[in-house]
Amino acid sequence: MKEPRAAIIPFIVSSLLLCSRVHSIIPFCASLDPPIKTIPTSWTSAFNVSLKFLPKNSQQVLNDFIQCLGETSQSNPPIYTPQNTSFPHVLLSLIKNRRYFTPTTPKPLAIVAPEHESHVQATVICAKRHGLQIRIRSGGHDYEGLSYVSDLPFVVLDMFNLRSVDMNLEDESAWVQAGATIGELYYAIGQKSKVHGFAAGSCPSVGIGGHFSGGGYGPLMRKYGLTVDNVEDAKLVNVNGIILDRNTMGEDLFWAIRGGGGASFGVILSWKIKLIRVPPKVTMFNVRRALEEGATDVLHQWQYVAPKLPEDIFIRVGIQVKNSSQEGKKTVQVLFTGQFLGQSDKLVPLVNERFPELGLQQKDCFEMRWIESTVFMAACPIGTPIDVLLSRPKAPAIFFKSKSDYVKEPIPKHGFKSIWKKLIKIEKVWMQLNPYGGRMSEISESATPFPHRAGNLYSVQYFISWMEEGIKTTNHYIKLSRKLYKSMAPFVSKNPREALQNYRDLDIGTNLRNHTNFHKARLYGRKYFKYNFDRLVQVKTMVDPQDFFKHEQSIPPL
Repeated sequence: MKEPRAAIIPFIVSSLLLCSRVHSIIPFCASLDPPIKTIPTSWTSAFNVSLKFLPKNSQQVLNDFIQCLGETSQSNPPIYTPQNTSFPHVLLSLIKNRRYFTPTTPKPLAIVAPEHESHVQATVICAKRHGLQIRIRSGGHDYEGLSYVSDLPFVVLDMFNLRSVDMNLEDESAWVQAGATIGELYYAIGQKSKVHGFAAGSCPSVGIGGHFSGGGYGPLMRKYGLTVDNVEDAKLVNVNGIILDRNTMGEDLFWAIRGGGGASFGVILSWKIKLIRVPPKVTMFNVRRALEEGATDVLHQWQYVAPKLPEDIFIRVGIQVKNSSQEGKKTVQVLFTGQFLGQSDKLVPLVNERFPELGLQQKDCFEMRWIESTVFMAACPIGTPIDVLLSRPKAPAIFFKSKSDYVKEPIPKHGFKSIWKKLIKIEKVWMQLNPYGGRMSEISESATPFPHRAGNLYSVQYFISWMEEGIKTTNHYIKLSRKLYKSMAPFVSKNPREALQNYRDLDIGTNLRNHTNFHKARLYGRKYFKYNFDRLVQVKTMVDPQDFFKHEQSIPPL
């Protein structure tokens, strides 16, 4: 066993935090100082060109909207328009995917950055009054850019100023605003307690608003379930600009926003969460295996073991293409990353009894406080100060396309061997497998809109990234992504082929422009929510019958 020290460990690539150079995937800590440190002149020029595509009457509409804000709100919220020199910087700061910052990408008429809840109320009222669509952005990690892109005249409601975390250790709860990040929430908990934590994701820069409303998962899910399984209350601005809490919104709407996507129902202001108990020390480990070291056999066995281990243990798998020991050749490396809610003297014998193929040794293990484990899971070097959790990347570094799947039966060894061939051919690809079981199998699939519970061995994320610009290059990699996804069909869930809403994918179905068609929505709705989609539609019809809150994959009213 090793205590945390200033040594670089083999990195883990955590979902939603990836930066990439041509042949390597770089973790969160590296992405804080991305390859693009300032906005290049070419980007600024492209941005100015894109403004020419705004509607001809947009300036008058914008003027009326701004005037309405001043008349409706007790104070004026910060507003950034294309006339402000800071406008491109504010827009770009929370864009994570360079696919959605191109000359032809639609830009908002304005960015409203509320500093008070009343600013959100006024934005909803005035946007509705003047026929503007709202896109709601908390952290900007929507994989398809739906929180800051629209084909219709729109404003971005940017929640980054609403980021407070108010702790109450007496009743073991906290209120966290939607504009805070996961890292800021973790940091606040760590500053107040050594024996409390929370079950959320492993990427510190992900925004609370989108993460929670999509369900949210992380390394504590086998012990405590999803993020939304630990939410007790919420505050939301509805279509009429009224602030509601759990009591006033009712249980149907409270159910819907906990995994059904908040942006279909209103603007989430904040969440009340139930803190969870963690031991003073947890144990983390990394074990890497290349194909030449028996990675296929170990991974094959992991499928049988990981979902059935005690719920205190979480072993995630990261898969990527690396240089082989044979010159000029590529191989696949499988990284097993574990978290144990306890000390290593109990973990090592337990894993070696249940999962001897992994070959876990004492030297692989690091004991640390829970708050330090969140930095570890973000793939930062051991010894990195926890202040890193407060950092936010300043600009998008990569183009990427992501997809997701669920596996219900173990993939045979020959199946993995065929997958390896495809990954090596693509090269700039990464996969992550997250084990289920434990608490995830005990909660009904209808308890929240998030239906992926019992019956799943693990989830899969596919992530293809590139640095080269140009539509031809983008189309090439998207085509590769679709080919890989198609090739996985024999090994994953069917009827429907399930998908994770937090990993947005427009390929599985979409509504375009200003009309949310029920039959089109059902295509993606069944994959994200299964039969919970029907109840989500009922709630939408009840709270937003005119479909003001909408986007390309929103819930439709009847």
